[in-house]
Amino acid sequence: MANERTTRSMTDTPIQTAATVVAAVFLLVGVLGFIPGITSHYGDMTFAGHDSDAKLLGIFQVSILHNIVHLLFGIAGLAMARTWSGARGYLIGGGVIYLVLFLYGVIIDRGTGANFVPVNSADNWLHLLLGVGMIALGFVLGRDTVARSRTADGGATHL
Repeated sequence: MANERTTRSMTDTPIQTAATVVAAVFLLVGVLGFIPGITSHYGDMTFAGHDSDAKLLGIFQVSILHNIVHLLFGIAGLAMARTWSGARGYLIGGGVIYLVLFLYGVIIDRGTGANFVPVNSADNWLHLLLGVGMIALGFVLGRDTVARSRTADGGATHL
């Protein structure tokens, strides 16, 4: 396995591959959010706030800010996927962020300025699935690599 400090490929390990794929999906979603037709009511998109009527795939409420966040999250993921620990941090940390976004979406009154992202019920369910999925990938794929590196170093193989 390549030394983490010299790792350059985002697909050297399964966890890096997973982080790269997740990041690429976020980039794709960010771009698609700016494409009329894929985003319904595109002309009603606002920079931020609950009054943006634009919906990605006709389901997920988006705004310019929401799309930019997806793009930035994707760029961060590609940068972090360059190392094993960065990929694991992206998946687990990003998953936690999405669980917080889920809770935020459930708690706020969606008809007020507090819904500045904006989010709707479909976004909330997606944020929950993303959060759980990203954290699971981070732990499952991270654990596999830790177990293999411990075996290679002659250490204990149980976690």
